[in-house]
Amino acid sequence: MKRSLSGIQPSGILHIGNYFGAMKQFVDLQSDYDGFYFIADYHSLTSLTSPETLRENTYNIVLDYLAIGLDPSKSTIFLQSNVPEHTELTWLLSNITPIGLLERGHSYKDKTAKGIPANTGLLTYPVLMAADILIYDSDVVPVGKDQKQHLEMTRDIAMKFNQQYGVEFFKLPEPLILDDSAIVPGTDGQKMSKSYNNTINMFVTKKKLKEQVMSIVTDSTPLEEPKNPDNNIAKLYALFNNIDKQNELKEKFLAGNFGYGHAKTELLNSILEHFAVAREKREELVKDMDYVKDVLNEGSKKARAIAIEKIQKAKEIVGLVGNIY
Repeated sequence: MKRSLSGIQPSGILHIGNYFGAMKQFVDLQSDYDGFYFIADYHSLTSLTSPETLRENTYNIVLDYLAIGLDPSKSTIFLQSNVPEHTELTWLLSNITPIGLLERGHSYKDKTAKGIPANTGLLTYPVLMAADILIYDSDVVPVGKDQKQHLEMTRDIAMKFNQQYGVEFFKLPEPLILDDSAIVPGTDGQKMSKSYNNTINMFVTKKKLKEQVMSIVTDSTPLEEPKNPDNNIAKLYALFNNIDKQNELKEKFLAGNFGYGHAKTELLNSILEHFAVAREKREELVKDMDYVKDVLNEGSKKARAIAIEKIQKAKEIVGLVGNIY
C-alpha cells in the first residue's frame, strides 16, 4: 500500500476547516493507504507558549481523530515530539535549504503581514514539515489548499538533497486535495483559521456551537428582500448537504422573507446532524483516557521505528559516522 501522511497542530481547538480540509480525507483514505497521522506539537511552538494549553490541545486532537473515525488498527496515530528523528532530519535538510525559499513561504508572509511576531521557528516551519513527510517515504499528503505551497517546498528540498548527494533517497510526495472543500470560509469570510479567530468548532457544546454559527458576518439586507445566495452561510451549508438541499436554500434566499438568522439555524442543524455520531463517540472516549494514551504511545513507537531506519541512512549519506541506535 502507498503511504499517506499528514499532521495537525495542537495550537487550538480543531474546527470544520480542519475537518474538511484534511481530517475527513484521513478517514476516507485509511482503507486504501498506509496512513500516518500525527499531532504536530513541535510546529505549534511557533505560536503557542502555554504548556498547559499545549498538553490539553494535544489530547483533544487524539480524541478528535478517534471520534471522526480514524481506526488505530488501520492508521498510525502518533506524536511528533515522540519521534526525535524529525528534528535530526530537520537539521540535515536545513543545511541544503536556501533562505530565499523560506522567505517566499505564503504562511510566513501572511502572518508577518498581519503583525504576528516572526521567530525562527515560523520561518523554518517548512523545513520541519519537509522532515515530517520525507522521513516516512510518504507517497501522498492530504492537506488543505493553503498548505499546497509548503508541500511544493518539501519536494524542492527533497530534490536538492538528492541532487547534492547524488542519490535517489527521498521520495517526492504528492498533495491530495479535495478541490470542492479545500478552503472553508470562516465566520468573517476569510479562510477559517484559529489565527483569525473565525472558526466553527464541531466538538464544542451545542450552546457554543450556536454562538459561533450565529456570529457569521452577513450584510444588512432586510428580511423581506431577496438576498445574494452566494454568501458565507450558503458556502458552509454546501459542505454538509447535497445539491438538492443547496438549491432549496438558494431559492429561499432569492424568494425573500427568509432571513440570515433562519439560514444560520438550518446550517447549525446540518452541522449537529453531520457530527452527531462523532460527538457521542468523543464523549465516550473522554471517559477512557488510558485507551487514548495507549493509542498515542503505540503509534509513536511504530512511527519511530521507521524514522530511525531512515535517519541512519540519511546520516550515512551526508558523511556522519558513529550511528548508535
